[in-house]
Amino acid sequence: MSTRATVLYDAPGPRGRMRNAVFTALTVIATVVVCGWIGYILHTKGQLTGEKWLPFLNSNTWTTYLLPGLMGTLQSAFASVLLAIVLGVFLGLGRLAQSALIRWLCGIIVEFFRAIPVLLLIVFSYQVFAVNNLVPPSKLSFAAVVFSLTMYNGSVIAEILRSGIKNLPRGQFEAAAALGLSHRQTMWRVLLPQAVAAMLPALIAQAVIALKDSALGYQIGFVEVVRQGIQSSSMNRNYLPSLIVVAIIMIAINYALTLLAERVERQLRAGRARRNIFARVPHMPEQGIETKDNVMVDWHAPGHKEIRNPAE
Repeated sequence: MSTRATVLYDAPGPRGRMRNAVFTALTVIATVVVCGWIGYILHTKGQLTGEKWLPFLNSNTWTTYLLPGLMGTLQSAFASVLLAIVLGVFLGLGRLAQSALIRWLCGIIVEFFRAIPVLLLIVFSYQVFAVNNLVPPSKLSFAAVVFSLTMYNGSVIAEILRSGIKNLPRGQFEAAAALGLSHRQTMWRVLLPQAVAAMLPALIAQAVIALKDSALGYQIGFVEVVRQGIQSSSMNRNYLPSLIVVAIIMIAINYALTLLAERVERQLRAGRARRNIFARVPHMPEQGIETKDNVMVDWHAPGHKEIRNPAE
């Protein structure tokens, strides 16, 4: 069997493959031992008994703790992503404006809120809203979480949008100028639609980040799913099952968003994103034929002799 070279690295030889197999086996054995030890400790502590999972069969656990927390997480994530997209569009276009003052102000806003940790921003905005009575007390924590996630994710989206427009072919801007379009018309009618279509997967990925960052609202008493899961575990004395259930909920939501991002990306590659980015992309059935690059990458004609030294 011939050794196949790749762009990134050279394929290992017999000794290299042997070492890889040994290291893989040792890693698997170590993982099994560690997992078994953890399972044994949990079993001796009574965390794996069936009665620890019984509270999740009670509707009161869901209606009192998990469902209100899940609703708070989804509401804050949806509101913050929606506002962040609007803010990101204006900041991104502002950083590409003709006015140096507008570019300077938008650049300060973007860099400032990108540099501040989200948790610090949540605590600070909560204090500012509370001291100045800017929002009702019942909506104080929600407003602080949404404002913080909006400013942070909006700054990130602004940079994504700016880079997306910058990466478009220069001919797009020149063609718009040749048609007599102003700078504003070029941005809104020519460049922005193309940049938005190209960055849709990144926008959905940013929604996943906003969904996970909403759990930071736990520090200010915001009702979200992680906080409610911990409170449920304190009430029912089942910390491990509660955390597992919360993790499954978050993984399911994030996985659904990931599938959506992958579908949008396939749609963009298919060239149909202008009309309906969520339409199904038709795929040809698998023909079972490999390409020439895969099948004949190591093929040589009979009698071929590889010359490593040109002097030979």
